[in-house]
Amino acid sequence: MHPKDWIRPHLPREFEARSLDLFRYQYRHNAVYRRFCDLLGRTPGQVTHLEQIPFLPVEMFKRHRVVAAPPPYDAEFLSSGTTGTTPSVHRVKDIAWYERSLTEGFKYFYGAPQDYVILALLPSYLERKGSSLVYMARRLMQLSGRPESGFYLNNLDALRDQLLRLEARGQKTLLLGVSFALMDFAEHFSMRLHHTIVMETGGMKGRRREPVREELHAYLQQRLGVPVVHSEYGMTELLSQAYSKGHGKFRTPPWMKVLIRDPEDPLDYLPAGRTGGINIIDLANVHSCAFLSVQDLGRKHPDGSFEVLGRFDNSDIRGCNLLVVG
Repeated sequence: MHPKDWIRPHLPREFEARSLDLFRYQYRHNAVYRRFCDLLGRTPGQVTHLEQIPFLPVEMFKRHRVVAAPPPYDAEFLSSGTTGTTPSVHRVKDIAWYERSLTEGFKYFYGAPQDYVILALLPSYLERKGSSLVYMARRLMQLSGRPESGFYLNNLDALRDQLLRLEARGQKTLLLGVSFALMDFAEHFSMRLHHTIVMETGGMKGRRREPVREELHAYLQQRLGVPVVHSEYGMTELLSQAYSKGHGKFRTPPWMKVLIRDPEDPLDYLPAGRTGGINIIDLANVHSCAFLSVQDLGRKHPDGSFEVLGRFDNSDIRGCNLLVVG
């Protein structure tokens, strides 16, 4: 398998065929996923359509080695979590898969990274090892090739000065930041950004009261003078990202798909407009698990976009019972 064969546009029928091929491959090579499928009675002999593929609860990355390839691994991405919780560990067999998915996904939505100066406001993430978000930002900076690109921890004055210099030059800039840090920055400084995309990645992580997305975006728009705030939707256990160019409506790259499961029957799916749990297919996740059930609540729209509306309660426990024993 080669990332070029998977991380590319797919027609709908081809996407389903690729998904079924990958399901069969991961059933054979991923012991945790195979046991989960067996307990559900969803083996390759019973699965003939995409909607029949079992979706592994993402919490399994906290308790098990979710791998479909033997060691060695190029990288281990660890989730941030909160103090005292067990982090998820995503063992990345070949970092080229992540880098290709990241690069092609960014180009699909925003064009060449070389067109941008990349500024990252990621305190707390920079202060720990194994953050896929930090890896993502660093890789985009490398692809940008702009000497002005860089990380900012708590030096908000320096970030303001850099933004103003770039704005004066009319330079296209991406300011990527976690929610609490962007709010801190906006509380300190008010400006009018005409050439800068402000992109939040979520991530209050108990640092302050977490506003709803609409409230956060309205505040950032008012203080930073941008017409919309963009968003990135990704996680440690994925190798691909979805993006929103405003109003909280996310779209996936062509090798990624979101389905909305029924909260009362997780093996059934809801039509557009209904709220339920988010299931994700990420064809870049060849060497771990491409079919993940996450504990975010979401809603799909008829145009294929989706919103993230919140999280289930007790999300660290729900959906894990099948694999507790053994």
